[in-house]
Amino acid sequence: MDEVVLARHGESEQSALGIVGGDGPLTAAGREQARALRSQLAAFPAAVCVTSGALRARETAAIVLEGRGVPVEIDGELGDIGFGEFEGRPLEEYRDWVSSHAPTEAAPGGESRRDTLRRFARALSRLLERDEPHVLVVAHGLTLRAVLDERPEPVVAGTPYGSAVRLQRDELAFALQRLARWCERPAW
Repeated sequence: MDEVVLARHGESEQSALGIVGGDGPLTAAGREQARALRSQLAAFPAAVCVTSGALRARETAAIVLEGRGVPVEIDGELGDIGFGEFEGRPLEEYRDWVSSHAPTEAAPGGESRRDTLRRFARALSRLLERDEPHVLVVAHGLTLRAVLDERPEPVVAGTPYGSAVRLQRDELAFALQRLARWCERPAW
């Protein structure tokens, strides 16, 4: 891989309601965000698209790549954080819980933020081994934050639906090294 575009899926029915988790389809606004992303990425010569298994990510990828014949692969390690007992509950409840718990702690029945970021790092590291020169990834806001932020935030904040960032191989490799260091000593 020489270059990757990391994109966040469009707004889903659950996110429009302000709840976490679930696997609903895109809203009308989410489909519009995906169409805007398609226009933005029209010149990107994606040879393959890798998505999380979430319907919202797969649906976004299908809209972005409509008519291009680009193969789509699902990587389960790009899936959203396991919210555990917060699944289907308001995002604010999860944010409140996160603010009072260490990144190494998991909500009952869920996944810690550190484990989630380690999982993302494994998935993104595999991209560096790919033969295709240009890869599109459609995943979640936290996936983008994990790569872009010096200190990954505990929950998505400021990563718009349908947004994307283009990185060269060395930029992704550097971000993954930083993420690995953070996972060894997680702190918000």
